[in-house]
Amino acid sequence: MNSNFTDRSFKRKILRRVAFCLTLTSALCGTSAAVAAWEPTKPVEFVVPAGTGGGADQMARLIQGVVIKYKLMKEPLIVVNKSGGAGAEGFLSVKEAKGDPHKLIVTLSNLFTTPMATGVPFNWRDMTPVSMMALDQFVLWVNADTPYKTGKDYLAAVKAAGPNKFKMGGTGSKQEDQILTAGIERASATKFIYIPFKGGGEVAVQLVGKHVDSTVNNPIEAVAQWRANQLRALCVFDDKRMPYKTKVTDKLSWGDIPTCKESGISADYVMLRGVFTSPGVTKDQLEFYVNMLKKVRETPEWKDYMEKGAFNQTSMSGDAFNDWLGKAENMHRDLMKEAGFMAK
Repeated sequence: MNSNFTDRSFKRKILRRVAFCLTLTSALCGTSAAVAAWEPTKPVEFVVPAGTGGGADQMARLIQGVVIKYKLMKEPLIVVNKSGGAGAEGFLSVKEAKGDPHKLIVTLSNLFTTPMATGVPFNWRDMTPVSMMALDQFVLWVNADTPYKTGKDYLAAVKAAGPNKFKMGGTGSKQEDQILTAGIERASATKFIYIPFKGGGEVAVQLVGKHVDSTVNNPIEAVAQWRANQLRALCVFDDKRMPYKTKVTDKLSWGDIPTCKESGISADYVMLRGVFTSPGVTKDQLEFYVNMLKKVRETPEWKDYMEKGAFNQTSMSGDAFNDWLGKAENMHRDLMKEAGFMAK
């Protein structure tokens, strides 16, 4: 009898230990599953809905380099430029990839302007917002050989020459650069010949070559030519100066550039730099990219890129990003209507 009692006690101890181990294993497995809920299982296409050399292209390739360097993703991140139809080609390729989490797209404000100007069947809600990475500034640039030292000087010359004498270069038609150009025209009673190019890199080269008289390029798109004293920055289209004090040229920092309002030009505009993925992705798939891009923004390479490109470092995701997108869409609709750029 004592022997049986001992056997039963021993069995109960064994069963308790097994149950404990199973519970512990289950907990550990659950934690592991939560940490690695999903990750890409094949190469991820990173679409740029613009030409090569511009701000969107540069940002996508920087993100690609950071992801590779810090091993933030096991699978390759492949940058693909799809600029056709003012970016519509790129946006539609993501819209049509419903449920495919192996596709990302870097977005600028043509996210709003392209469907409004062309009537292409696309809206930002046709994709899944991941993160706002930053907001981009616009600067009024002229060739460094010109006599213009301020935005006021330049626009006085444009006005004196009469309408359609000076050429303004920009990226695309009826997109951010032309919207801003229309705003400058209204604010200063001037009129430009607007010349569209495929990307900001080409826009800067055209200004260096004096094929246009001015541009409203983003800082990152013209910084190399500014540093080389080939271009001159006249003013920035924002309500306050940029905060960066490190010298970029031999004499000037981004913070030394006055606002265009200081130069008497009542026009301002900032542009989205964000990342979206395909419609219909799961919560885990979205969360993977949100976390990956958060890690990108924490790297020294990203912080250096932000300063060199004089970005406004606002970032957001989730409901805050969705709310911002809705307000930005309404703002762009008003601007497009006012400029007469809406599709008929």
